[in-house]
This record gives sequence, C-alpha cells and structure tokens, in this order.
Amino acid sequence: MNGPGQKDKFTPELRILVASLLSFGVIILWARFFGPKPPVPPAPPNRSAQSAPATSGPATSPTAAPSATTAAPAKIAAAPPVSVAVKNDSQERTVVVENTLYRVEISNRGAVVKSWQLRNYKDDAKPQRVLDVVHPDASQQTGGWPFSVVLDDEQLQNAANGGLYQISTDGSNLHAPADVDLTWSDGHLEVTKHFHFDHTYVVRVETSVKFNGNPIKAGLGWLGGFGDLTVTNPAPVETVQTYYSEGGKISTFLHKKLDGPDKWPSGVWQGGKDFAGMEDRYFTAAFLPPNGAAPGTLETRYWKATRTVKVDGQDTLEPVPEVAAAASTQPLALRVYVGPKDYDDLKKMNPPLHGLINFGWLEFIAEPLFHGLKWLHNYIPNWGWAIVVLTLIINMLLFPLRISSYKTTLKMQRVAPEIKAIQEKYKKYSMRDPRKAEMNKEVMAIYSREGINPVGGCFQMFLQMPVWFGLNTALRYAIEMRHATWLWVQDLSAKDPYYILPVLMGVSMYLVSKMTPMTATDPQQQAMMKIMPITMAGIFMISPISSGLAVYILTSSVVGIAQQWYLNRTHPVPVPAKPVRGKKS
Repeated sequence: MNGPGQKDKFTPELRILVASLLSFGVIILWARFFGPKPPVPPAPPNRSAQSAPATSGPATSPTAAPSATTAAPAKIAAAPPVSVAVKNDSQERTVVVENTLYRVEISNRGAVVKSWQLRNYKDDAKPQRVLDVVHPDASQQTGGWPFSVVLDDEQLQNAANGGLYQISTDGSNLHAPADVDLTWSDGHLEVTKHFHFDHTYVVRVETSVKFNGNPIKAGLGWLGGFGDLTVTNPAPVETVQTYYSEGGKISTFLHKKLDGPDKWPSGVWQGGKDFAGMEDRYFTAAFLPPNGAAPGTLETRYWKATRTVKVDGQDTLEPVPEVAAAASTQPLALRVYVGPKDYDDLKKMNPPLHGLINFGWLEFIAEPLFHGLKWLHNYIPNWGWAIVVLTLIINMLLFPLRISSYKTTLKMQRVAPEIKAIQEKYKKYSMRDPRKAEMNKEVMAIYSREGINPVGGCFQMFLQMPVWFGLNTALRYAIEMRHATWLWVQDLSAKDPYYILPVLMGVSMYLVSKMTPMTATDPQQQAMMKIMPITMAGIFMISPISSGLAVYILTSSVVGIAQQWYLNRTHPVPVPAKPVRGKKS
C-alpha cells in the first residue's frame, strides 16, 4: 500500500489498461490451450488476395457502414463448446441440375457451383460453345467459386468452402423443378445450403452457418469471376463490374474502383441495399431478397482478388472483381438471378432489374429507339431488317426537315457570291481585329434580308448525330443484338469483320454529299465535307461500333440519295450569277 502522503502511481486509466491486457491474455491462453480447434484444410492458391473480403471505396468505410458488424473471431472461438455431429462425405461428387434455360454443376466440395451454362447463348470462341459464366481458371487461382460462403473468420471460411458436404438428393442428374440440400460439419462449424431450381433464371438459396451450435453471420458470394471470357474488344475484365441498388439508384464499380480485401477490416457489411451482384455487358448474377421482403434489407461487400494471365507471353496480374450478399437475419435466404440482361424479363423482377441495361447519357433517345425496334421485331423476325425498317420510318419522319434544309441551302447558294465578296473584302484583317465584327454584321444583314437561318442547312445533320449515338448504345448493349445475324453479318452488336458495311456506308455518304448543294464557299470547308465520308468509314473499321448502326447509316444514306434526287428534280439548283468584270483601261 502507499504510505501517507504518497501519490498513487496507478491512475484509473492505467488500472483499466492493465486489467484489459490481463483479460485479453487469459482469453488468448484459453483459446490457445483449451479452446476448440476446427480442422483447417490447406489454404487455396493466392489466398493472400482472398482473405476476409471487405468493402471498397470511400462509401464503404467502417464508420459509414449502416449495418452492425459481425462478432470478432476471438469471440467466436470463445463460444462454449456444444456437441455437434460430424457430417461429411468421403469423396468429391457433382450434382447437375438443368432445364431449358441453364445447366448447373454443383460440387459437394464447398457446396459451390463449378459451372453455370446458359443454354440459349453461345460464347465468342471459335468454334462457338454454350456460354458458361463461371471462370474455372480464375476460381482455381483465387480459391473462390460462385456460391461460396463468406465469413468474417478466414479459417472458418476456408473450412466451410473446403469441406466435403453430404448431398441429400436422389441421383446426380436432376431436371428442374428440383431441390438440392448440402450439409457439412466438423464437430464445431456446421453449414447447410438448400438450393431450389424452377423453370426460370431465378434460383432460391438458403444458407445456415453455426459455430458450436450458435448461428454466426454468413454471406453468399459470387467469387472467381463472371461473364463471357471469350470477348476480345474490350478485354473481358473491362466489361465486368459489381453493383448494388440502394433507394432505387444503382451504383456500379469497375475493378479500378475496387480495393483488395487487405485494405479493410473484416466484419464490415453495407446495409440498406435492394439488390447486389455482378455483371458484364450482356449477363448478370444478382442477389435478391426473398419474395415479400421489404426493400433495402440486403447487405453487401465487394472487392477484387487477383489471378495470373499471359499477356504477350508474360505473366501479368489481372484483377478479379468479386461480390457477396448477406442479411441481418440468419439463416440467410436469397433469390439469385443468373441470366441475360433482357429488358422485359428484368423489368418483371421484384425488385425490377431493368436499370442494369445501360443506355448511356442519351438514354432519352436510346431507350425509345430500342423499344421501337423491339416492337418492329414482333412483325419482322430478323433484327437487321427491323433496323432497316426503323431507318425508313425515321427518315420519312425527318423528310420535312430535309426539304426545309434543302430550301435554306438554295437560298445560301443564291447569296454565295455576295458572301464571298464580303469575305474577300475583310480577309486581310486578323480574327482579333475589331473590323472582323463588321464583316459578320454585313453577312448577317444579307441572311436577314433573304430570310435565311444560318444553321438551317445543317439542322437535319445535327439532329441525326444524337440518333446515331443513342442507337449505337441501344444496339451495342441490348442482349437481343448479341450474335444477331443479317445477310453476311454474324453479330449486329459488333463491328463488321469483313469491312463491307463501312465501305458501302462511306460510298453512299459520299454520293449524298455530291448530290447535295454545297453552301460552303471556302475551299477548305468543301474539302472537309468530301473527306467526312472517308473518315466515318475509317472510324467504323477501327472502332468497335456496332454493325447495326452501320446498317442504319447505310440505309439512311441510300434513302438520302433517293430523297436528294427527288429534291434536285423538283427544285433545281440556280446557277449563281457571275460577277461582272470591268473592261481594262
């Protein structure tokens, strides 16, 4: 004890610190020598990039996470032991479930999906194969497969995803509707999964995880990559992204926005989500709450692992985006949609998923064109010919604007000599010279006198540009255009590999420009107008612009040739009067 008048060296803060350290030491020693030790299988390859997946981005920081974190691993280890029967299989087995839409292979090692083929779609390999949205090589390297259990303790997670589950099914080849039950336990950790398949792209999955008889927080992940690996432009990883929906707004994250799992602590989940998942350009795997659940009841986390790929003969690390979903209540019940991003089908989902189809910043143009094209396809079986008919309709609607533009062009040609004379008068002055403003005043006075709108001659062309951009987005991202054929074209969503369409398009655009009266008097401007068709053809040859857009522009140019021929016959171009030259003295 301290003597009278001596100051107590142990302050309250120091006493609390010492007590905390002693308590922590007791827990560690108990867990080390007396606590249960679940068997841990060998860690999968590249596990350093797979441990304890966590959120990424500023919105996913632990302080901003709306949901409570799960129990820490030390607390799980300190749970009182409960007698749990050991359940496992003696060998690896596979169950195949199929219907007219898909063929799914489920392995009892980890109760994960090893293959998910979409029967109605082919990949871009040569020769083409049935599309499989699971990436076996990436899964092998990262150690994660679709429908893996995601836990906050890495050792428990490894055990759950590496155990040999007992399968409760009759037979190994099932036809939907079908149920698959898988159960595994090592005497402490117990995991059960129940899959229900029906005749749709939606699968119901219920997951229960207990440690020493007590439920622990568990999520379900789509790990190891997703989508069509055989696309070439752009690279597959550039088209894959994770996403979630909160309050009706969808947020997407390319791999460049994702952090590695080591950047964030375990146990962090983002709550308040309507749905979450992963997508590429045409397909998606979406985790949905069970039917009847209130909006905003899901939680999610997303991150990136890495795998090694060959690029120009060199080993290169490539990111692998991954995502998991959970809920505040256990066991975890989810619906999972794995299939095409078909607008009509996604819109019927609950919650609706059609917002996953990206129409870009010109959505107000692209979406009506897309729906108009789908309506035409009800009567015209081939998508290419439907685009041709859509082009004819749009050009007929814009024909009055072409007539107005043509009349404006005639007026501008009539005053072209006057405009050129004014330009010659002021050409010796620089653009910064105040007298250039006088030139503009004189030119505008002529336009006002003749009732000419200076941009009237180009208005129809300006109006076409947003239609081109919007239609290209609709055609490039609509699943209906993927591998849609027309004449020699095998994929209307991709560029023409034979370059026939770009060449025909360039030739037809050049003919239209030759038939259209030229309003520009500047030789440089005239040269630019002649080069434009060649430039457009070159862009379509180099860039991954959809062949469907080339079909639209080619058809539009052919229609333009016919319309311009009609206008030239009914409204002949006047011959500008030649300036009268004075006699030499």
